Amino acid sequence: MPSESPTPSSLLLGVCDYPEHVSPDLWADFARQQRELGLSFVRLAEFAWSRLEPRAGEYDWAWLDGAIEVAAAQGLKVVLCTPTAAPPAWLVQAHPEILPVGRDGRVKTFGARRHYDPASPVFREHSRRITRALAERYGQHPAVIGWQTDNEFGWGDTAQTYTPAAQAAFRAWLEARYGTLDALNAAWGNVFWSMEYSDWAQIPLPGQAVAACSPSHTLDFMRFTSGLLAAFQAEQVAILRECSSGRFVTHNFMGFFSAYDHHELSVGLDFASWDSYPTGTLTAIGEWNVMEPQVALEYARTGHPDITAFNHDLYRGLTGRGHWVMEQQCGQIDWAPSNPLPAAGAVPLWTAQAWAHGADGVAYFRWQAATMAQELLHSGLLRHDGTPDRGHAEVRGIDAAAHPLVPVVNRVAVLHDYDSLWAYNAQPHSGGLNYWAQTFAYYRALRALGVDVDIVHPDSDLSGYAVVVAPALTVMTPERARHLEAATHARLVFGPRTGLRQLSGRAQDGGGFGPLAGLLGARPLNFDSLPAGLEQTVALEGSPHAARLWAEAYDPHGADVLATYAGGPLDTLAAVVRHGTVTVIGAHSDTLIAAVLRGVLADAGIEVTPMPEGVRVSRRGGHTLVQNWTARSVTWRGHVLPPVSSVLLASPVSTLEEFA
Repeated sequence: MPSESPTPSSLLLGVCDYPEHVSPDLWADFARQQRELGLSFVRLAEFAWSRLEPRAGEYDWAWLDGAIEVAAAQGLKVVLCTPTAAPPAWLVQAHPEILPVGRDGRVKTFGARRHYDPASPVFREHSRRITRALAERYGQHPAVIGWQTDNEFGWGDTAQTYTPAAQAAFRAWLEARYGTLDALNAAWGNVFWSMEYSDWAQIPLPGQAVAACSPSHTLDFMRFTSGLLAAFQAEQVAILRECSSGRFVTHNFMGFFSAYDHHELSVGLDFASWDSYPTGTLTAIGEWNVMEPQVALEYARTGHPDITAFNHDLYRGLTGRGHWVMEQQCGQIDWAPSNPLPAAGAVPLWTAQAWAHGADGVAYFRWQAATMAQELLHSGLLRHDGTPDRGHAEVRGIDAAAHPLVPVVNRVAVLHDYDSLWAYNAQPHSGGLNYWAQTFAYYRALRALGVDVDIVHPDSDLSGYAVVVAPALTVMTPERARHLEAATHARLVFGPRTGLRQLSGRAQDGGGFGPLAGLLGARPLNFDSLPAGLEQTVALEGSPHAARLWAEAYDPHGADVLATYAGGPLDTLAAVVRHGTVTVIGAHSDTLIAAVLRGVLADAGIEVTPMPEGVRVSRRGGHTLVQNWTARSVTWRGHVLPPVSSVLLASPVSTLEEFA
């Protein structure tokens, strides 16, 4: 937190406000209401470039000066945003080359947001210019406590850009990475289908070929565009550090977003933020396949606890310094396939869960419902007519002081990296399975066992963990293998497709687990991609489990066989093996994953508490939050949890045995 303000001791609550959308006559009353509601900060100016600079080089600061002063007069702090996610029409008219080009080769026009190409030198220059102007004017304002860069990088399928500028930059990036075309051709396996290049200018951007591009080509393009966004953001961060010392810098990411490496984009930030829309994420999960439709329907008015928790833990883990929720749903949204009203009690439940998973600040989106344009049907804390909406009353009942900002310390880690995500999803090989679905299956099993989880990069420090779970670590290098081999203090659990690929995206030399073969004590044999409705039985300690979508078998070389396949092409072959403290699970089966993890956790001395469906426990410091995400009441140890509610206990909970 900034040196100008005392470090907060409890959860900060705020709101996303848009004073440029309403008459200035309303500002003072809005600020007063926000303060009376218990809010402590407002987020401003994220899409206000056209009002800050209505014409090239002509700045209008008066309105933002006034909005900040009105907030400050009520004791509200301010989080300012760089407005680069919405370049003004005059800039596009003067420089149409800044517009992005989609994967279909068509130029995206002005008329929404994120209509810029981060590879454009012209746009980068204007981004630096408006960022500096804003930071020089407000960087030392006593009410300003921090900055948000841009807004939701990649929204609207804009993380990958296909402009001539991107094409030239990608070729230069490849030449710098590989040095020679012979090296690139070898790394990508371009002898296949006669794809070998003899000139750097021959290399296209992936996405418009007759069939799928080489997965290695796609993998490098994802790395390139991720680095492009990271460099773009780093320019803004450097300016903000120079002009606004003592203030935090963050960015608001999105849930289950795959189009760039969030670890890379978090370098230089004080902490990561994300925009939490539990009902929207739930109804948009089709592309991720992380939840069965019938289960999702049961949580239509709350979102599923594990989906929201997963993203909290992911973003908390990016910097290791906590996270914020920069946009928290507080009513119905407008962008999902369907947008039901949240259940009564959902907003306090979401807020409490965010805190329990490490959030230090939560900003509700938005103050007043927009009366115009694309978000007219999106709710706010106030309705269109300025009267309090349902979420307003729920926020009023939240006691921020009861949520202290103490550390989150967990003993179980889930490993997650974007190289593996991109490589896996380039060739999923199973219509119902992808990286997110596989990773989430392990996370969901741990949460259902009452276990708190950190989500961390596989190359990070693992010394504090008793159990390390790597659900889908598809890309494996010798350096990463040595790092994992050094984690001798921990129980390691790996999922299907572990170590399948080299850094280039090619299969491992010699096949199998590559440099992890010695650690895992086995080699993979066949894998079976199962269409919907076709199951493969797995026998574990006499109990059958149904593998769906994926099953792979192993030939043990020193490992013990814990489970075998029964029937089908893999009959009698190993489905789960254990080599010392290392376990590999080859079948995609929720019940099998849960059973194996339960045994591993017990071996590591971590208490397991199977949770009733829709009930979760999360711990932060010496505090335990018990949450009921269901439409029925739950009783536990004399505490009655009404539907969609939580109870905060002031001491750690070791068992949860008295649910009824």
